[in-house]
Amino acid sequence: MSRTSSSKPVGFTATKDIFVSAIRFAVSIEEPCFPFGDKLRISAQEQVDYMLGEDEDITNIMADDEVKSVVRIGVYNIIHSFEADLTLLLLNPTLEFETGVDSTIMRRVMDLEWMCNVLPKMDLMKSFVSNWIAISSKILVIIEDEKFDNIMWGLKVKVIELTCKVLEAVSYGSVIVPAPSRVQLLKTWFPYVQKMKPLLDSKAVAKTDFRYVMDEDLCQAIEGAIVSLVLTLPSNDQADILADWIGSREVGYPDLSEAFEVWSYRSKSAKRRLVEGLHGNSDAAISS
Repeated sequence: MSRTSSSKPVGFTATKDIFVSAIRFAVSIEEPCFPFGDKLRISAQEQVDYMLGEDEDITNIMADDEVKSVVRIGVYNIIHSFEADLTLLLLNPTLEFETGVDSTIMRRVMDLEWMCNVLPKMDLMKSFVSNWIAISSKILVIIEDEKFDNIMWGLKVKVIELTCKVLEAVSYGSVIVPAPSRVQLLKTWFPYVQKMKPLLDSKAVAKTDFRYVMDEDLCQAIEGAIVSLVLTLPSNDQADILADWIGSREVGYPDLSEAFEVWSYRSKSAKRRLVEGLHGNSDAAISS
């Protein structure tokens, strides 16, 4: 029997089925059977990485609606599982974070990091960005609770690294989100980054074995993304954020001087054009 032009080749269908199965295990949509556990999840993630880099059919596979749906479900599943695990951690009366609880949370963080690396290759990073923005306030409510004041430093740095990925995706245009979401993203995370950078630095000075710091590359990436993101906002929102920055005690980092200079120039230019326009209209009215 001849194959119709609309049907998929057998090789495509088989490859797609393998990819979908790998995604479902990689993002914990399917729970692996005992005794495989995390090994199967990690193996599935490695399979997805390999297929994204080596398989010739992957572009067509990623255009498939079923594949996109499974990936989006996986993104939602991982991000909201992370939120749920954090909530449970907050409710833990003993909070022995350096023991078994640590492994569960950090496993989720590793999954989130993995997703940030593979989703741009699938052109589906927007799904991660949207979900991350949606739960950002909840994450900060938890990790800024006084119960966690002197613990969870590794998690706090990892959360900043994940937020950096989101900031870069939005600020440089690879993910398009509406202005209110961009404002929400900045107003949620900018104060936290301002607070954490000097705090982590001071702990690193006080304790030579304290390794949870924001390295230079991360700092530069966040600052560059925030400056770019501020400049994409409506002028009034830019003014609000820049005013908060100037009024804060931590104006050194992130440094928004460049954004402030651009905003000032644009504001003066806009005001000058407005005045010139008003004068021009008045002159025209008089001459008529």
